[in-house]
Amino acid sequence: MNQSLMAKTFAGLEDILAGELKEIGAKNIQVINRGVTFEGDTEMMYKANYLCYTALRVLKPVAAFKAEDDDQLYAEAMKIHWPDIFRIDQTFTVNGNVFHSKLDHSHYVALRTKDAIVDQFREVTGKRPWVGKTEADIYIDVHISHDMCTISLDSSGESLHKRGYRIAADKAPINEVLAAGMIKLTGWKGEKDFYDPMCGSATIPIEAAMQVQHIPAGYYRKHYAFMNWADYDKELWEKVKDEADLAIEETGCSIFASDRSAKAIGIAKRNLRNAGLHKDIEVKVAYFDSLKPKENKGVLVFNPPYGKRMEERGEIVHLYKGIGDVMKSNFTGFEAWIITSNYEAAKFIGLRPSARIQLFNGPIETRFIKYEMYEGSKKGKYLEGPEKKSYPKRKHEGNRKDGPKRGGPGAGGSREGGFRGRDAKRGNSREGGSRGRDAKRGDSREGGFRGRDARRGDSREGGFRGRDTKRGDSREGGSRGRDAKRGDSRGGGSRGRDAKRGGPGGDRSKPGNRMRRK
Repeated sequence: MNQSLMAKTFAGLEDILAGELKEIGAKNIQVINRGVTFEGDTEMMYKANYLCYTALRVLKPVAAFKAEDDDQLYAEAMKIHWPDIFRIDQTFTVNGNVFHSKLDHSHYVALRTKDAIVDQFREVTGKRPWVGKTEADIYIDVHISHDMCTISLDSSGESLHKRGYRIAADKAPINEVLAAGMIKLTGWKGEKDFYDPMCGSATIPIEAAMQVQHIPAGYYRKHYAFMNWADYDKELWEKVKDEADLAIEETGCSIFASDRSAKAIGIAKRNLRNAGLHKDIEVKVAYFDSLKPKENKGVLVFNPPYGKRMEERGEIVHLYKGIGDVMKSNFTGFEAWIITSNYEAAKFIGLRPSARIQLFNGPIETRFIKYEMYEGSKKGKYLEGPEKKSYPKRKHEGNRKDGPKRGGPGAGGSREGGFRGRDAKRGNSREGGSRGRDAKRGDSREGGFRGRDARRGDSREGGFRGRDTKRGDSREGGSRGRDAKRGDSRGGGSRGRDAKRGGPGGDRSKPGNRMRRK
């Protein structure tokens, strides 16, 4: 008999989970925020737990009602006949989730539901069941959204991201369900090689190997909460597992995992051996820039390190810039996918993303960014094939009949490197990919860094930033002016000593002589 069920997941992975449920035969599938509702029998509930890579929990609702205050919640929870659901000698735990409701404290919601369960057992049996702080027998989920409450039995128990293969972890390992969802979002099916150059404890490579070999998501897991239910059907459960395990097959592609940390690789090897995948994934200690793919096609999926200390020391910019340089030089023909919560740092990769997908790692908002590493120019990619088109050369813009246009006489700007100015008043020269954002700047920029005040008008090299918007001085080699009124040009670390001089400050025609004041 079909019943209403719900599977939870991370925000951003709902459609992926819906697709997985459809593949295993679920009916009446509907995507909701951070989850998917569907219908199915007990066998379908078992399959959802065992086969869905992107499910965090599979819930079986037992009651739904309006709850605008704690007394109403308690009264409705008391209407459920709990002794029919679990025994007095079993431990239980209640998990609360509250969104946009008058009851706005999830822990208090869980506590009031627990009180109702305990009080009902006392009335019926004269005894009370105990709350299990760790590894309870029965898991109960209370979800309140816009004052509508749903109480469900959690058939999974512990979160399904706890696959069972990880016996050790490096710093801040990525969640297994999130890693599995990322791989599915890439569309990779094992048709080309897979690389994770910053693998840590090897979560992403293991999840990739499981998917391409059709190893069920719950293959390594030993226990689920539904095994403690009164209606647990062990024979049916074994049937579900046996049928799924028959689909496991060897992979025809190569999966590579590497990390610069020998400690991380040691942990990765332990996890791979525990999963029985140590012969399917090539793992080694290596820096990203030392990797040389065997072929000019493949997929890169990785989670670059990020920390507040790295940002404070300025290391995060250099890291992401280095990632972009290596992808451009070593991974031509690849698709690269990077997950990050630092959007500003990602800009220093220096490549235009072809896709940005919003994902949440728990409460942390991230972006899963795709870069396509074309062989040659991007235009060349679309001109391949028998019907290659030819395009006439454009006439110089200065010869147009309708007068001077961009880049021509009258536009005032000299532009190199294929960039286009957006304001005829700028009159600036641009090299290295920088863009001016204020028509008043008139500055020359090199090295890809951007000025932050339209009034500066200064020339910057080497990535340094001026600190006084009124200076208007030119800086090279890291020198700093100390008087906003100087207006002098400095080179090689020299400093002008008089705000009225206006001299070159270190480039004087007669060394050792000062320029006379007027």
